[in-house]
Amino acid sequence: MHDGKPNIRGLEAEAYQQGGYFSIDQASGHRVSRQLLNHHVKQGRFERIGRGLYRLRGFPRSDHDEMREKWMTVGRDKAVLSHESALALLELSDNIPDEVHLLVPRSRRGLRRPAGVVIHTRPDVEEVATVWRDGLPLTAPARTLVDAAGDIQPDQAMMAIRQALDRGLVTRPQLEHEAAQRRRAHLIARLLPDR
Repeated sequence: MHDGKPNIRGLEAEAYQQGGYFSIDQASGHRVSRQLLNHHVKQGRFERIGRGLYRLRGFPRSDHDEMREKWMTVGRDKAVLSHESALALLELSDNIPDEVHLLVPRSRRGLRRPAGVVIHTRPDVEEVATVWRDGLPLTAPARTLVDAAGDIQPDQAMMAIRQALDRGLVTRPQLEHEAAQRRRAHLIARLLPDR
């Protein structure tokens, strides 16, 4: 649709791919103004979740809605889930993190941090290997394990590493390489199972 008219159906289709959520920027990309959004909120078509974040009313809830809301609030193009949040999404931990952990470029460290979010930074030029789970981007398994290893109990870290190796999510050399890059080789070496 290039005739300048609002594309509500296109916005809804995009939201379907994101667990029913969409941002004010995405609405704008479909030529849906703030006034039109407010109209649809009042009519019950959309619900306002937070600053700049909306959801299709009645869209089924998922176990990871809180993570999705925090990630989209910080910015879909700026952040990926990391550390304990990524560990939970990879199903390598039984712990449900109290806060949502997000990894952002260092130049974005001053962004508005929603309540319940822990911001971790990386060099702006660093390419971060990501995988997708439940429509959410997160750090790849090796990076996740190395990042989380220093933040969780050693027995939990060992269990997560063992499960990742057993399930074929990572290899020992991948973990060792990632640990060396993050200067955590000594920590991961202690947590790796004996050969």
